[in-house]
This record gives sequence, C-alpha cells and structure tokens, in this order.
Amino acid sequence: MTSVTKRVPIPRNGVDYRGKIVLAPMVRSGELPSRLLALHYGADLVWGPETVDRSMIGTTRKVNEALETIDFTRLPSQGAKDPHRDQKESLIYRLHPEREGKRLIFQIGTSDPERAVQASRIVAKDVAGIDVNAGCPKPFSTSGGMGAALLQTPDKLCSILEALVKEIATEFEIGISVKIRLLETAEKTEMLVRKLVATGITGLTIHCRTTPMRPRERAIREQLKMIAHICRESGVACLMNGDVGNKAEAEKLVAEFGVDGAMIATAAESNSSCFRSEADGGLLPWKEVVEEYLKTSMEVENRWGNTKYLLTHLIPGKQPVYREITSSKSYYQACHILGFEHLEAQAKAVDEKIGITGDNEIQSRRGKKNKAASSIQENHSKIRKLNTENQKPLAEIRLQNEPVIALAA
Repeated sequence: MTSVTKRVPIPRNGVDYRGKIVLAPMVRSGELPSRLLALHYGADLVWGPETVDRSMIGTTRKVNEALETIDFTRLPSQGAKDPHRDQKESLIYRLHPEREGKRLIFQIGTSDPERAVQASRIVAKDVAGIDVNAGCPKPFSTSGGMGAALLQTPDKLCSILEALVKEIATEFEIGISVKIRLLETAEKTEMLVRKLVATGITGLTIHCRTTPMRPRERAIREQLKMIAHICRESGVACLMNGDVGNKAEAEKLVAEFGVDGAMIATAAESNSSCFRSEADGGLLPWKEVVEEYLKTSMEVENRWGNTKYLLTHLIPGKQPVYREITSSKSYYQACHILGFEHLEAQAKAVDEKIGITGDNEIQSRRGKKNKAASSIQENHSKIRKLNTENQKPLAEIRLQNEPVIALAA
C-alpha cells in the first residue's frame, strides 16, 4: 500500500513553501530593492522585514502610479493624539505588485490576536502570505512581547495564529505561517512545534539557533530532522534557516535533513547573487551586484539612508571605495565614487525627487571650507593692520593683538 504524504491545503491566493529557496526577513536589509534584487537572482520567495502591527494599523493604502508600487503611509504622530495634518506622511511599507506581489510574504511583529488581524487585513490582498515573527531576539521586538518572547508564551502564539487562520486566511485566501527558534531542549522544541502545526498554518520556518545565540555562533541542526518529521506528519511545509550560504548549499541541506526548503539571510546581505544556481554561474562579482542594486534602488526611489546601509554590506570592507561610500550622501555621489558614469544622470534625477542632490552637498562642503578660509584671512589682515599702526604705543598694540590672536587660534 502506497503512503500518501499529508498536506495542508494551500489557499487559492497563497503559495506553497515546498521546494523553495527564499530570502529571510531582515530589518533594514529586507526593504523593496533588496527583495527585488533577490528575486532577480533567483530567489523563489521573499520575506519583507518584520513590521509591527501598531505601525500598520492606521496606514492608508496608496497606489503609486509613478513607481508602480503600493505604498502604506501614515502621519507621524510622535506620541500626539491628533498629529498635524500638514505634516508629510511617513512611508511604512512599500511593495511592487507586479515584480514581487505573488512571491512576497509579509512578516508581522505582534503579541495580540486582534491587532494581528487588524494589521494583516490592511496588506493581505497585496501579498502571498502572512508570517508571524516568533524568533527575533532583539529588544525592540521582545520588549513588547513579540518576536522570540512569544516562544515563552506558546498559548498566546497559538491564539495569534488561529485568529489569522480564521480571519485572514479565510477572507483573503492566503496562507499563514510562523518563524521560530529552537528552545532550550529538544523536548521543549518538539512540544512547541506540535502545538503550532495544529493551528491551521501552511508553513513553519525554524531558525536553528536558540534565542540567546547570535549570528556568529554556529547553527544547531541536530533537531532539524525531528522538526521536519512533525511538520510532514501534519502536512505543514518546513523551511530551515541559519548558516545557509547559497542555493547549492541550501539544496544539499534540504536533502540531508528532510526539510522542504531553506531561507538565506546574512549571505544575501553580502551578495544577493547567492540565489543563483551553479549552472547559471553561481556567485557574481560584488561590483556587478552593487550596480544592479543601485539601479533597482533608484527605480523604486528607495530612501538613500537605507540604500547606503546595504551598500556597506555588499561592498567588501577591504575595497578602496568602501570608506568613500560610508561618507557618501546621495545616489549621485555613490555612482560617481563607484565609477558608474552611465547612472549619474539618473542618480541626479532621483536625488532631486527625494530631496537631496550630490552637487549641492559637495558645494555645501566647499562653501563651509571657503567660509573658514575667509575667516582666517580676515584675522590675518587684522593682525597685519595692527602691526603697521606705528603711531600707537607698543603696549596698546599688544593689548589689541592678544584677542585677535586668540580668536585665530
């Protein structure tokens, strides 16, 4: 008798995680251009950065026709109950429906079922799934009972997932999933996973580290087969995360541990072409990847600060241009430093659209230097003038010189 593998049904607008190599959710490193770059190089799915439920609640969904994106914006309240209506709205989340929509998983940071549903309902029709972050160990997440803190409150985590399955999966026909970390013992991990796969989720990602562990510490994979087996029994897709360096390595790990797919994080920050197969040539030179990233960032008018942040990951620290990039203040400056002359005109236009121009900044710095030089010359002129006033007594000249010299120093 042939055994049939159980599978939780994938909703009509959802996506099956099985057989997928995906981009991990990363704060700052998971914004729109990073996701598009990962897809460009072969990622099957991309996770957006953890977005806290409270930040999404109250946003307005806007179609940005110029960029062909969907933007979720809100007025910055800064703690005020009634923010000024003349304030510029803050961009909370931006996605590209055509280039990533059916392959984008929205990751939510939450500690409350009702807020999770309220926030997810805003974005659900534009994404392929909602993923609950139950693995982030950073204080900004755990302090609010979110992220890895949910591992210590499994009943609350289950109630969040069950609410999303009931309200969001049913209404929008997309899958609900969760990303967790290992617990202190294999027994505790097993107990948690069994509870989670019974909530109706379609996917579970296991980061093979415990909450106190940091990325530099080697991933623990001894529990992977056990977790994959529980997921398989329940028909839930299981992805692994932790020390996955590229697509070829991911495929070997999937086969070795019996999981359904793998998630790449840090390696994608350093070189997004890690998603390329060996048949396609594998990893590309950093400069080629950086050029593609800059073009993509300008196409979607990504915030310069965020673009610069990822550039400092994509450019090797030993490269001569690295230090210059860390001091750059605009797309134009970055393109000029990197020798991308063919992108400079586009960079200037984008800088102007987002409110910065490389030329103005260069002129500004020159202006400051010229102002300082003029001040020094003026002080020197005063000293020369005082020295030529021979009609005045020497003591008077010295008294007048002292403050001027002190000022020049």
